[in-house]
Amino acid sequence: MVDWIDMSEASLWGLVAGFVTSVVGGPINVTLINEAAKNGFHRSLLIACGAVLMEAIYCVAAFAGSAELLENRWVQAAMELISFFLVLILGIKYLRVEPVKVDPSVEEFVERKFHPRGAFWIGFTRMLGNPGVLLLWFGVTGSLVAHRAIEPVWSCKGLFCVGVAISSFLWFAVLSWGISHGQGTGRFSPTALRRLSQLSGVVLLITAVIVGGRLMMLLVKR
Repeated sequence: MVDWIDMSEASLWGLVAGFVTSVVGGPINVTLINEAAKNGFHRSLLIACGAVLMEAIYCVAAFAGSAELLENRWVQAAMELISFFLVLILGIKYLRVEPVKVDPSVEEFVERKFHPRGAFWIGFTRMLGNPGVLLLWFGVTGSLVAHRAIEPVWSCKGLFCVGVAISSFLWFAVLSWGISHGQGTGRFSPTALRRLSQLSGVVLLITAVIVGGRLMMLLVKR
């Protein structure tokens, strides 16, 4: 029986996961930086809305894809091991991330490839064109369910996805507002974004240590 504590934990995990994955300097952040600097906050915010919607769809798809697999005990054990290496590799990658490069040709590249109409669809197609996001969420959701951090019921899974969407949107909104209203202040400079990415790397490495410790305890017991 799922209670309010389980649902609250799922929401909290979603908020944390959404923030950690959003602050990394990727295509969406670069697009938002460009748009906020050139065309202002409101257009950048519409792009963020499209990106958040597609990310939420990826998150739901990841839960749906892993639901059947995690019912098998051996698959669940394999998922725990894979999640450990995935989180460890991502943590190291985020720690070593290069400063965000603001490329003014990003929007032109998107329009040439996907022909999106409107700011919302630019954000949507930018996220859609990055299947690595789906793989990331498959690993994250599979790991959380395998470790029972989230109960394997759709009420908790749905709240996790809502938490991801809220956290991602808030980060994108703050980034867009900071660029459009604070140019020249350095608040959201490439160096600042790099430091946030490195902070995400630290969080992921701590998570990897926790997951690795749990795996070691299971091996000792057996």
